[in-house]
Amino acid sequence: MTGPSERLRARRAALIRHAQTYGIEATAPARQAFLAGFLDQVPEHLPAEERERRARLLLRARMLELAELSAKARRKRSK
Repeated sequence: MTGPSERLRARRAALIRHAQTYGIEATAPARQAFLAGFLDQVPEHLPAEERERRARLLLRARMLELAELSAKARRKRSK
């Protein structure tokens, strides 16, 4: 298949998938796997609820770090 027809086929498949599943359900495994990486940084002796709370804080901190790096790169490109 050529590039444009592959893209159209992929878009069609994505639309069908989204029509058949709710977005949160479709991405739940990926989100859980992503959060697991942050759970690894939290002490295991804490209760599960506290571990998840702290993991989500680490995730937010990482997103802020990425936003800062992105802004810095944009500033550098604009000069």
